[in-house]
Amino acid sequence: MKKLLKDNKKQFLQSLESLRGYSDLTIKSYDETLREASNYVEVIEDATGTIVNLMPYRIKIANLNAKTISRKLSSIRSFVKFLQENKIECILKVDDTIKIAKTLPKPIPHKHILQAIEKASLEEELLVNLLYTSGLRISELSSLEIIDISNEWLRVIGKGNKQRDIPLLKITKELIDEYLDKNLRIKYLFEKNDKKLSENSLRYTISKVFKRVALKVTPHQLRHSFATELLNNNARISDVSELLGHSCMATTQIYTKLASSLKQKNYNQAHPLCKDNEL
Repeated sequence: MKKLLKDNKKQFLQSLESLRGYSDLTIKSYDETLREASNYVEVIEDATGTIVNLMPYRIKIANLNAKTISRKLSSIRSFVKFLQENKIECILKVDDTIKIAKTLPKPIPHKHILQAIEKASLEEELLVNLLYTSGLRISELSSLEIIDISNEWLRVIGKGNKQRDIPLLKITKELIDEYLDKNLRIKYLFEKNDKKLSENSLRYTISKVFKRVALKVTPHQLRHSFATELLNNNARISDVSELLGHSCMATTQIYTKLASSLKQKNYNQAHPLCKDNEL
């Protein structure tokens, strides 16, 4: 495994960035998994090509939770697929899929977002507002350039270097204009020393904003809130999918399951026959 990595890992990681548009954090995760796996995965050369036996590595990580195991195996699977696409005969062995219980996203209620904004600085308010009203990924927000902001639209480069345009609310544009009037920016909307702020820096800011109202919130939860609010207010799922930059509408459908779950909860709380004292 170590020889396969030595000869091909650099090109593989570069392809994750150039062809798939993965963030630095995601690429780092792939790199760490491959380096870890190289100490355990068994590689066998025979007449049919190279066999990559995952069993020793799967034994090593067996005590981790299912989601982590699945992520690690997916990284190796992607690497082997890359080898195959580059004409290297390679077969995975013991590659059974790990089943993961699907969890619903956890959006932040609108009222809590407003409470957090009340205690936020101008930059913090703009950051929260953009995530909540545009549904951006944190990587997309970190890379957002001033030149891609018009009076009514944001132009975003998402996963796989796919471009999409997102409507810009009047209140958001006013915040952007006020922010830029008070903060000289060269290229990126959020930058320091002429360089874009890192994703981790933006995550920390979001965490700090919501900590003031005793909530633990991630940027991705604000993206969930964006999608959930649109669908709960009768937006078409195809439109929401396009705004989120999903490559497959099935990914967006998890939010419809969330809406159904909330409706069930509200029904149980509201209907008299669902109350214990009425049964």
